[in-house]
Amino acid sequence: MSPMITSILILSLATGTIITMASFHWLLAWMGLELNTLAILPIISKSHHPRATEASTKYFLTQAAASALILFSSVMNAQATGQWGILQLEDPLAQTLLTMALAMKLGLAPAHFWLPEVLQGTSFKTGLIIITWQKLAPMALLLLTWNQASMLTLTMMGSLSVIVGGLGGLNQTQLRKIIAFSSIAHLGWMATIITKSNKLALLNLTMYILISTPMMLSLIFSSTKTTQDLTTSAPSPILAPLTMMTLLSLGGLPPLSGFMPKWLTLEELLAQNMAPLATVLAMSTLLSLFFYLRLSYSLSVTMSPSPTKISSKWRLKPNTSTLLLSTTLPPSILTLPLTPLMKP
Repeated sequence: MSPMITSILILSLATGTIITMASFHWLLAWMGLELNTLAILPIISKSHHPRATEASTKYFLTQAAASALILFSSVMNAQATGQWGILQLEDPLAQTLLTMALAMKLGLAPAHFWLPEVLQGTSFKTGLIIITWQKLAPMALLLLTWNQASMLTLTMMGSLSVIVGGLGGLNQTQLRKIIAFSSIAHLGWMATIITKSNKLALLNLTMYILISTPMMLSLIFSSTKTTQDLTTSAPSPILAPLTMMTLLSLGGLPPLSGFMPKWLTLEELLAQNMAPLATVLAMSTLLSLFFYLRLSYSLSVTMSPSPTKISSKWRLKPNTSTLLLSTTLPPSILTLPLTPLMKP
């Protein structure tokens, strides 16, 4: 793919997300989502591999169905209330349909089956876009309609996503599928808390992007695709322990940064007398923490002195590695002391 075409696609991707985030009319929001979907499809299938073509087809069908459901719910709401504004979502059936459509776009359970398959069929760079940038537009719509969305639907889908994300990643050896199930679990935390506190949902999303980005970049530059690659390849001596801490932070292990949004979310649920839901989320996230502990243990094997020869797949120059570490990894590890300042 030529640099000019890549630039146009990236620009269209950014434009679609910005249109959706800045719109207050359902047709404009739908237009931004469609532009976003059409821009990512050539990026997914640019390798021309059959698996990439299959991934782009699955992504297109799922996103097109979700966009059609969003348009249908907005038309239904306009017919019932005479309003096309995003903030005037008053019809109960339209609220439920919109919540289910946005959940399908995000990859919440039980509409999550497309996300692991799509990530497995794409490169890590494209996967990074899918689990970070592509979540912004649907989350922006959820944040705009957080007090009008169906609370029961979001809570049930959110708690189910945390359970499915933890169970689904246990028996996986492909890192992209593990990251996909981890994304489902984190989205479940956001969906569960968004109807109780939209600020905490935004904090969850911000911390997830801050932690996932350096983790994906480290896997990209070390050419690591499976759990076996973690044990047979020796990354940079500085990057290996920091990547291990980032994995544990993504799993929510205290006292790392990933524990902060989970801590505040559980505190808010307990404050609103939702102890059973908080217990389910806390127990389910231990499953995600388990497979991140397993990945961290695989990384620790390469860090310990061993008589066996471990091949190195590291391709970064020292100065580039230092720049990467100094700009991306510390925020995902060292923000927990700021928790008192971030409480809503």
